[in-house]
Amino acid sequence: MEPLRIAVIIGSTREGRVGDRIGRWFVSRAAGRDGVELRLLDLLDYELPARYPKVPTPQVTAFVAEVGLAEAFVVVTPEYNRSFPASLKQAIDYAYDEWRAKPVGFVSYGYRSDGVYAVEQLRPVFCELHAVTMRDGVRLDLMHDRLDEDDHAVAAMLDQLTWWGLALREARAARPYVA
Repeated sequence: MEPLRIAVIIGSTREGRVGDRIGRWFVSRAAGRDGVELRLLDLLDYELPARYPKVPTPQVTAFVAEVGLAEAFVVVTPEYNRSFPASLKQAIDYAYDEWRAKPVGFVSYGYRSDGVYAVEQLRPVFCELHAVTMRDGVRLDLMHDRLDEDDHAVAAMLDQLTWWGLALREARAARPYVA
């Protein structure tokens, strides 16, 4: 069986961010898992325009193509002011059909809240795009930098993401998704 293609999207572009470190940490924890192929997509690597252009730029086209190739997603998001960053919303909005009928898991982080409010705000966004969000996620409190203690959360979320990813792969192959 072909491995499940999972795009790990680092959603913060803020100067001094820790999202890249957390994204690489997650990939290192998930890399040994059988049956998955991970691709790290850092929004800093894409110069997405501030305004939606009439004609997609090469950077927009490249990002949307990566989203289209993925069969599942892990969104790495900070919590900024009880929500997620504008850079992440902008990137999500550049793709549309590419999110449909695919699962999304979350790795969130923040100070004291573990990024839970950011995930609360992201769930209805992905629901509107006809994506399936995972119940369990990985939540990190930056006040207590204990990345090595969250392997159980990583495994639980990846179990759900893989199950949904494979089920939805089969469903999309059997019949086109109707929105």
